[in-house]
Amino acid sequence: MTLADVAQAAGVSRTTASLVLSDRGDELRIAEASQERVRRVAAELGYRPNMLSASLRSGTTRTIGFISDTVATSQLASDMIKGALEGARRHGYLLFIGESEGDEQEQERLIEAMLDRQVDGLILASMFTRERSLPKSLTGKKVVLLNTLPTDHRRTAPAVIPDEYTAGREAARLLLEAGHTEIHLIGAGPALSDVPRGTVAARERLAGILDELHTAGLTAASGTVRHIWLPADGWTAAAELISSGIRRGAIITFNDRLAFGAYQAIAEARLSVPEDFSIVSFDDHQLASWLHPGLTTFAIPHHELGRRALEILLADDDQHAPVIERLPMPVRRRGSVRDLTSATPLTVAAI
Repeated sequence: MTLADVAQAAGVSRTTASLVLSDRGDELRIAEASQERVRRVAAELGYRPNMLSASLRSGTTRTIGFISDTVATSQLASDMIKGALEGARRHGYLLFIGESEGDEQEQERLIEAMLDRQVDGLILASMFTRERSLPKSLTGKKVVLLNTLPTDHRRTAPAVIPDEYTAGREAARLLLEAGHTEIHLIGAGPALSDVPRGTVAARERLAGILDELHTAGLTAASGTVRHIWLPADGWTAAAELISSGIRRGAIITFNDRLAFGAYQAIAEARLSVPEDFSIVSFDDHQLASWLHPGLTTFAIPHHELGRRALEILLADDDQHAPVIERLPMPVRRRGSVRDLTSATPLTVAAI
């Protein structure tokens, strides 16, 4: 079935049929009735456009490359791919997905494969927010960095990341407004220099926390640096805090897995959340709402990050000014914070 067949059946010229099916009918003021007739006939006849011919005429392939380290295999971060897929589908693009597993040579091979297929742009994504240089092979190409900050200002690209700094401030403010003044940190702190090497999230979250405490005339009561943020690390840090004689207060853990371990250490000491320790965290892990009580945490907007990266890539601006866009991290208020101003837990239905 050809375009000429559609035009003949719809009673319009081949040019009119082509313009309507390429979504340019309104632009060239083709009557709405004619447009509807062309689309209906095309659907009835099962017409499918020749994408190769269209690509040769337009200079585009309607495809986007998405290359990541371990995003596709992550339960948390895979929503970035879903967001990008949703945006691509809405704009009529296909998404080619490649995973490097953190291997720089494999990443370069994937980049070359995408460029060989003449994708219209590339999204370079990371599982964890980190800094990275733009590969030389992408210099001058249409690229957006996702969950990644550029390190080389001579070769850079637009970037979309979570607003970790604001989330840090809001986490501290949430506890301060609940009447807490003794706030302990697990994962980083108490000084701005006390962060695991190479962790952008820890650095920006800590900066936000400390600035909010400073505004209130306070400092962190303690801080424990952990270079790996797993439940066992949270358990060790919380157990050490309790064994030092601290049996009341508030804790900010730098991710939910640390919080899971802290919950366990608190329970083993015959203490409880939130009666003895209030806890606020980051990430909104799938299990955060299953804890008892549910964990109050700031969610990484993975789906929105992926969708926004796709939109920036397709935006028709001047070569994409290399700006960094930070997306809000919404709070999931659950039952892990005790409101000392009313002597009742701060609880909201789990989300």
